[in-house]
Amino acid sequence: MASRMEKNFLRTHGRQITILSIDGGGVRGIIPAKILIFLESELQEQRPTLADYFDVIAGTSTGGLMTAMLTAPNGCNRPKFSAQEILDFYMHKSSSIFQQRPCPYFFGSNFGCFGNLCGPKYDGKALHEEIEDNLEGIKLHQTLTNVVIPAFDIKLLQPTIFSSFEANSTPSKDAYLSDICIGTSAAPVYLPAHFFNTVDSNFFPREFNLIDGGVAANNPTLLAMNMVSKNIFQQSENYFKTKPAEYKNFRVLSLGTGSAKKQKYHSAKEVAKWRMLRWLCNCFVDLPIINVYSEASTDMVDIMLSVLFKSLKIEDNYLRIQDDTLTGDAATMDIATGQNLNKLEQIGAKLIEKPLSRVNIDTGVYEPVPCGGTNKQALMDFAQELLAERNLRIHGAKMAAKLL
Repeated sequence: MASRMEKNFLRTHGRQITILSIDGGGVRGIIPAKILIFLESELQEQRPTLADYFDVIAGTSTGGLMTAMLTAPNGCNRPKFSAQEILDFYMHKSSSIFQQRPCPYFFGSNFGCFGNLCGPKYDGKALHEEIEDNLEGIKLHQTLTNVVIPAFDIKLLQPTIFSSFEANSTPSKDAYLSDICIGTSAAPVYLPAHFFNTVDSNFFPREFNLIDGGVAANNPTLLAMNMVSKNIFQQSENYFKTKPAEYKNFRVLSLGTGSAKKQKYHSAKEVAKWRMLRWLCNCFVDLPIINVYSEASTDMVDIMLSVLFKSLKIEDNYLRIQDDTLTGDAATMDIATGQNLNKLEQIGAKLIEKPLSRVNIDTGVYEPVPCGGTNKQALMDFAQELLAERNLRIHGAKMAAKLL
């Protein structure tokens, strides 16, 4: 695998900017993991490492963890995890990560939302240990390709974006991947907020008080595109040979973690008289306000990008794969029973075979693309684009090296 410097050199000979984005969604990260396994298999012609093919990988919450795992070096300039190893991680570790802590008083830890009055639903210890063990000592600037991972600073009440584009220019943002992942996955109600310190260029401390990045951007696709545009605009070397908003040169794969849009939720008549506690906890198991902000953030980005790429007549440059038919335990982010984990894996496998769909801008519902084939075919075509782009870059770099 090429080093970061070599990758930047290769980019000067490319024609497209390739972006992979992964939504937040807890254990539902199994769904995009299955899609990434298929994409890796289609790239076996050269190297089955996604960091070789994407200029930017972005992720929020569980997607942020997957982003770090795909791009963290293993000491030999290779990624620590393949997509299959990420799936294995979710299948084997989720049950310990989402194991409810004991709750004092008379509220049992499994007694729905009332158990959460004792604090976060999970203490986060298992998650923190797994992240620290797997990403120990690796900083943001060391990732094998550019990454973008959002979080939200609860003390400042503003988003905090960790981007390898800024890791060198802003030392205080060059945090450990373990801290970034723990912060972006600290979903309110579910997991405790995360505090850590870094130092700036003058060795002054900077503190971060982070909760889930899904508060700001549960779907980080647009954020990733904006960070690329910002980088093109600001940098002097400009290794992306394009203009900041020349989106015809962007090739984007955006992976959702599923939603429950097809099942009936709550009507206006039903929620009109809800008080605060009911918004926070409905029927002991549902968390309406959490679901609302997560879905709103996710869908708004998809709608905006669908309009953008359609208006530019380059709809095929934006591939969004999402399943909006989840029901029951599969629609939650923390039910980590063996039965549900296996069900999510099956959902991911079936999603690959489903018809290629795009969001209806008016209704927000995913509808099959006329004559669009399946997600499988779309992913195969996307893989061929990635292979062609990489071959073009390698050829261009070799030609340029001969002239030096």
